[in-house]
Amino acid sequence: MDTNGQQSEINIRNLRVLEALLFAAKEPLGAEDLHPHLSENADLADLLEQLQQRYQHAGVNLVKRGEKFAFRTAEDLSFLLRRDDVEQKPLSRAALETLSIIAYHQPVTRSEIEDVRGVATSKGTLDVLMEAGWVRMRGRRRTPGRPVTYGTTLEFLDHFGLEQISDLPGLGELKGAGLLSSNLPPDFNVPKPRDGALTEDEDPLEPDDAGDDLLSELTATTKSDDS
Repeated sequence: MDTNGQQSEINIRNLRVLEALLFAAKEPLGAEDLHPHLSENADLADLLEQLQQRYQHAGVNLVKRGEKFAFRTAEDLSFLLRRDDVEQKPLSRAALETLSIIAYHQPVTRSEIEDVRGVATSKGTLDVLMEAGWVRMRGRRRTPGRPVTYGTTLEFLDHFGLEQISDLPGLGELKGAGLLSSNLPPDFNVPKPRDGALTEDEDPLEPDDAGDDLLSELTATTKSDDS
């Protein structure tokens, strides 16, 4: 068999391996999950692009979530599976507002969330978002009291069909969807969402860090959260 034939067989095998791994995975997989199963010197980016093109018009598509990949039902066919979805309790107004603030302002502390909302955010609200897998504790801010910083997760991107956090709608899209008034102040802006590694003013969490923020807990007793 000539060299081209061997390369073709290796490429086909690599594609089949990736296909099998991604179909069987319960959550998106990254390079560290996929590379060990491929041939030496395999071009993972090229292989994934080939798979994306292969499934571009299929009932499932290969999508990117952050730096990871997963097979998901084609968007135009998602209605077929809605009847099988596990019914989830709608988020409260407080939880929706908190989630939105975290998504657009991350990394953000609880007190910063409260400054934006104008009302205290109960620990229960953050617990609900973390239990849903959409919000995580990132680190601790390098300020007095070392408050916990919060950010979104890969599950957040996956649930809302986003490749990366910067795909969240901007000011024009939010106004076009009727989610913001057209009569906003001239200097009004929507923060550019970002996530990723810890920033210069964040310290990493300790292995046993429960995220308790004593100052915020004491402050919360003087205010009331809306529901």
